[in-house]
Amino acid sequence: MNLKDLPIEAIEKILDALPVDISFVDAKDTVKYFNTPKEGRIFPRTKLDLGRKVQKCHPPKSVHMVNKILEGFKDGTMKDAPFWFNMGPKRIYINYFPVNDSEGNYLGTLEVSQDITEINKLEGEKRLL
Repeated sequence: MNLKDLPIEAIEKILDALPVDISFVDAKDTVKYFNTPKEGRIFPRTKLDLGRKVQKCHPPKSVHMVNKILEGFKDGTMKDAPFWFNMGPKRIYINYFPVNDSEGNYLGTLEVSQDITEINKLEGEKRLL
């Protein structure tokens, strides 16, 4: 089965089932999509965020970094931009990725955020077998 064969509702439900926050910003730096995980988002979004410039969704003191990342993705000099920090008792991991078409043209940026608090506590192994 090809992705284009899936109904849009199925694609939305698949993305909402992931234990991560996903946001997509188009090539013009406009927020076009975000998922709604069952456990809730780390950084809440509302429908008002759709159509906004991504720079308006970040604190003013970090906008210069947002712009640096976007430029790196647009000119092809960056392949990702990972960040991690503590937010109260939680450990948060965010990574940004450029999204390009099959010819390498920049389509936008994917932001993936995850609470890794419990992941950081893992030790040893747990296998299916």
